[in-house]
Amino acid sequence: MKEPKDVLTHYWGHDSFRSPQEAIIRAVMQGKDTLALLPTGGGKSLCYQIPGLLLDGICLVISPLLSLMRDQVAGLKKRGINAIAFESTLSTNDIVALFDQLKFGNTKFLYLSPERLQSPLIIQKIRELRLGCIAVDEAHCISEWGHDFRPSYRKIQKIRAYFPDTNIIALTATATKKVITDIMTNLLMKDIQIFKKSFSRENLAYQIYTLENKTQKLLNILSKNQSSIIIYVGTRKKTEELSSYINSKGFKAVAYHGGMSAQEKQHSFDDWMSEKRPIIVATNAFGMGIDKPNVRVVVHMDLPYSIENYVQEAGRAGRDEKKAFSVVLQNENDIDTFKRNTIENTPSIAEIKQVHKRLYTHFQIAMGEQLDTAFNFNLQEFCERYQLKYRKTATILNLLKNHGIIDINQQFDSRSTIQILVSSNDLIHFKSSHTFTMQLLELILRNYGNIFYQHVKISEFTLAKKLNTTSEIVKNILVKLHDQQILEYNKVSSHRDLFFLVPREDDKTINRFSKSMERYLEFQKLKAKKLIQLVKNNQVCRSMQMHSYFGESRKKVCGICDVCLRNHEKKDLTSQLITLFQQQREMTKEEILNRLDANEDTILIHLRHLLRKDLIGLRTDSKLYLK
Repeated sequence: MKEPKDVLTHYWGHDSFRSPQEAIIRAVMQGKDTLALLPTGGGKSLCYQIPGLLLDGICLVISPLLSLMRDQVAGLKKRGINAIAFESTLSTNDIVALFDQLKFGNTKFLYLSPERLQSPLIIQKIRELRLGCIAVDEAHCISEWGHDFRPSYRKIQKIRAYFPDTNIIALTATATKKVITDIMTNLLMKDIQIFKKSFSRENLAYQIYTLENKTQKLLNILSKNQSSIIIYVGTRKKTEELSSYINSKGFKAVAYHGGMSAQEKQHSFDDWMSEKRPIIVATNAFGMGIDKPNVRVVVHMDLPYSIENYVQEAGRAGRDEKKAFSVVLQNENDIDTFKRNTIENTPSIAEIKQVHKRLYTHFQIAMGEQLDTAFNFNLQEFCERYQLKYRKTATILNLLKNHGIIDINQQFDSRSTIQILVSSNDLIHFKSSHTFTMQLLELILRNYGNIFYQHVKISEFTLAKKLNTTSEIVKNILVKLHDQQILEYNKVSSHRDLFFLVPREDDKTINRFSKSMERYLEFQKLKAKKLIQLVKNNQVCRSMQMHSYFGESRKKVCGICDVCLRNHEKKDLTSQLITLFQQQREMTKEEILNRLDANEDTILIHLRHLLRKDLIGLRTDSKLYLK
């Protein structure tokens, strides 16, 4: 058998591994279940790709994103290695043909999303294969205590039951002790070897600034950096607004968010990757699987959701191991908004029971009844009918899904968008013989701002209700206006299949899971609290704070975060003042300000500090002197 290093050189052209890649690969080769925690950009994929090439059989890779799978498969094929990723649009015949290719060809890697493991056909076909090893990428998605929980990851247990002797490698970049335990438990891992490389990135400076004019600071950052930049914001609307503003200032930026079509996302991504537009303004929908080495700065204009999210998103900077920056721009208003959103969108058990009960009422399901049929569900309509808060209700539905009470299509809370394509003057002169068309346009203009400049989210149900008509009539009119190029209508189907997985028992059902739900919700609040502590603690090195959160100890300060730089500046200025007093024993405040090249406020703060420490004194003639 070839050595792992020979394979690395032959296919990847490298002479040596990064630590601890080789040790991880040997553990997998020895048949041990392996958990690898490597920092973002730390070369996780090689840890299963090289064993996959060396072991007999196929390496089954469970990965959360189709785009990530496509990139991995394209990278392997470029090196002459056969790999297959299952697209969501494959027909039954396509699936059968691909599995025949896997059985009788020389394909070494099969990439699947965890949702695919819910298909009896695919499970049956996997059972007919010979697996060399199983790799679970982004393994933190298996844990409800993590930051990207995907209930479908729990289905991986099925594969373990059918292949008890095939070892598994789980890989992730960031995980707390709680998440690590969850990964090992849910993947039924045994004889485990754990490899944990600190997420610490010595080339990455974490810098958090408190300031009111965040936009001006952002422009200063952009003017000093010509390489690729990622700017994270909290809402889809902000991506459009901020990217437009940045472009108006002479920079080249694109927007990226989950409400864009696949084609729009790809266009933005390609422009950013090619550096035709080196700045991308995005929600956290942009990130997983992004591997661009020369990102110099990642800016957060809004607070990230958690420390885990922060480390993942910041870690997309400096993958070429050159100096890079993670910058958070925030103020008290941001912290208040973050706290308010956390509280407002965290439901109580009573609210969970209320929404759960109303779901059954909504579909007229009797007590004790369970139907196997799918129900057509519209979240906006449901919330308006029962006067429920949209975001909180979406949180509750996810909780019900995660606890196996209901099943519902992914992205059930996505909404259609529109943008007016003609000028306001042309729109005034636009005439339609259809009365409802003119009424609808007037209603849209009254209710949605910036619609001439960007896509805005709409609710066809709400528009129909105000016009006393049906959603279908509104949709048909919008489609016609789209065809006439009056507006662009990105229609999202309101059809969402909702399944009830347990009989109706109302409060009794929720009571069975209430302790688990309460623990989960309290944990989410704790994570929010920890993030605020990190942002507000200006005394302790940022890297040391984050290491502590993940259960790691860091003995040395990083020296490059905002706290370390401030402390260094503080020591440096104190030293300069003492030297100045030693040279000239007495000076007025104005004389000191003239002699030192530093901010006036900063100098005065240091002088007050030296007075408090009784290292200098103040005479009646206002002269300061060294004691």
